[in-house]
Amino acid sequence: MQLSQDLLKEIPLFSGLSEPDYLLLREKAVLREYKKGQIIYEEGAPADAFYCIVMGRVVIYTKTPQGEESVLEYLHRGKYFGIISLLTNEPHSVTARAINDCIILTLTKDDFGFILNKIPRLAIDLSLTLSRRLKNKGIHQKVIFESTIISVFSSYSQAGKTVYALNLALSLRKETHKRVLILDILPQDKIHSLPAKLGIDDCHPIDLSALGLEKEGRSWREGILKTSFDIDLACLFYQAEDVAFVNKLLDIISILVNDYHYIILDLPSKMDQSIFSILNQSDLIHLITSPQAIDLGKTHHLITRLVSDFNFKPSKIKVIINEYKFSKISHEEQASLLRHPVFATLPKKELVSSDRLVLDCPDCEYAKAVRRISRQLGDCLVGLALGVGVAYGLCHIGVLKVIEEEKLPIDVICGSSIGALVAALWVTGRSTGEILEIFKEFREPKYIWNIVDLTIPTVGFIKGKKLYTLLKKYLGTKTFYDVKLPLKVIASEIKKKEIRVLDKGFLADAIMASCAMPGVFMPFRLKQDLLFDGGVVNPLPTEPLFKLGVKKIIAVNVTPSREDFLSQYNRLKEDMAARSPQAIKKRKWFDIKRYFRDKFKANILDFIFSSIEMLQSELAEKEAKLADIVLHPNTQGLFWLELHKAEEFAKRGEEEARRNLDRIRQIINE
Repeated sequence: MQLSQDLLKEIPLFSGLSEPDYLLLREKAVLREYKKGQIIYEEGAPADAFYCIVMGRVVIYTKTPQGEESVLEYLHRGKYFGIISLLTNEPHSVTARAINDCIILTLTKDDFGFILNKIPRLAIDLSLTLSRRLKNKGIHQKVIFESTIISVFSSYSQAGKTVYALNLALSLRKETHKRVLILDILPQDKIHSLPAKLGIDDCHPIDLSALGLEKEGRSWREGILKTSFDIDLACLFYQAEDVAFVNKLLDIISILVNDYHYIILDLPSKMDQSIFSILNQSDLIHLITSPQAIDLGKTHHLITRLVSDFNFKPSKIKVIINEYKFSKISHEEQASLLRHPVFATLPKKELVSSDRLVLDCPDCEYAKAVRRISRQLGDCLVGLALGVGVAYGLCHIGVLKVIEEEKLPIDVICGSSIGALVAALWVTGRSTGEILEIFKEFREPKYIWNIVDLTIPTVGFIKGKKLYTLLKKYLGTKTFYDVKLPLKVIASEIKKKEIRVLDKGFLADAIMASCAMPGVFMPFRLKQDLLFDGGVVNPLPTEPLFKLGVKKIIAVNVTPSREDFLSQYNRLKEDMAARSPQAIKKRKWFDIKRYFRDKFKANILDFIFSSIEMLQSELAEKEAKLADIVLHPNTQGLFWLELHKAEEFAKRGEEEARRNLDRIRQIINE
């Protein structure tokens, strides 16, 4: 594997750098291979390099006094390690070992220092990671590798932030199996509601204002409560006139990061300096707001203050819209009022007696939304990439059927061309059975003409209006806001010659753009852009998922490989050879000619598609390397235009998914 600029761009730490910065990194960095089980560095060894995982997984652990391994963290691609020892000039405090065959980008100690001096932005980003990993070794032995502090806040009361904080904590524990603590922080005159929600009868909140911190922290540690839901809770309060409580709270948090992977601060909805000081020490801020104009305005004002007055990084602020209030404002208008990206939306809660929705009502939409948020925070998002292939893409229906029946968690789908269409139908609520019924419209070969409207071939000889009408029939006016889980549709931009990831606007428009095969369909105009088939640049769209931070990627590649082409050709020759010479002799020439014509179906569409298919095959193989597992259904004996054989294609996809079901489960549950 070569250390290319494209490869560097796929690593989150290095994305967005300038061309000279990439050139400098390529000069200094080296890709090293480590075999499964190989030690990368050992606890106590001197600092020698900066490490960043390009492919594979690494386990970080320490040794107990008894010599047993105590695992701190599992790291996957895009994660980096070894920086604390480099920056503190101390020996490594942990051991790093390759779990499977790995490719790791390395920078020697001297080159690492040189790079930080030349690229200051990297130094800033690394300092944030350093703050999450540095531990107060004077307190006790390190038991985790990295901790994240998340503040849940709202600019007004009754926004639903406490219920969200509770469910986020429960979901983080459930999805990541890591240690989670909620700090419920309120002024003295308010009542803590979380103990009752977690079934705790006897709770003695900690008075921060009266607290005298002891070196070992015994006085406040007694206030940390173990719950029956495997998360911990501490209730704290402060006197309204006390401004010193913030320092005491931050001292407590600096000790707690030794013990918890996630610390969630449920903060009071007060716009004062003390709260802003706490927010400033957080790694992430989740701002809860309703979709109503007045609340969105308040949230916009808060974001402006955080960014302009307190120098908060906008990327640190995650806006979450809680739809507990009805609003007539469109999603576009909401974004316009906020002037900040919406991180997630919480659907209206179901009418249930419990506030622990992720546990007591896991199939409700609110719980599913929180689950996706927690999986993203926990770096355990599962992404599904559905590739191109016209009728071959109907195999995707069978794969989705297995996902449905086995209840496999998928957090985001990315599709190109036919993959985008099948994905769009699925995420808008149709079952795989219903999707299969839709494609039964093409019940005979002649029905493919229902989507063909010929025109004078300038940039394409099919207008695409009939196909667009068909898409509107089943997708209507649904937008990307109407999907049940995030969908990314891949298209290509003609003028700029670049990939376009579509995730806003009408679904029918995005799918039409993604399906506009160059040379066949006329390009689709979307606002000021001319777009065509996403498969030209991303026939197997794993890279967009990787850039979204998805760490577990399942790819479905239905593009025939060169081996598939050769196999089909050889079978055809064997079929002809198996015929007796007498039978062939009796055949009229035009019959044999028709036989070959039926097998290869040579026409202008076939020439165009075959040419594109050969290019896509190589691109798909390259993109497949970013996936944790690639499903490649056997489509031999089937043809790319045989939309009338939807059931057979779906069956092939289902068979491939079931053959690999154990591997899929293993990847999801790692």
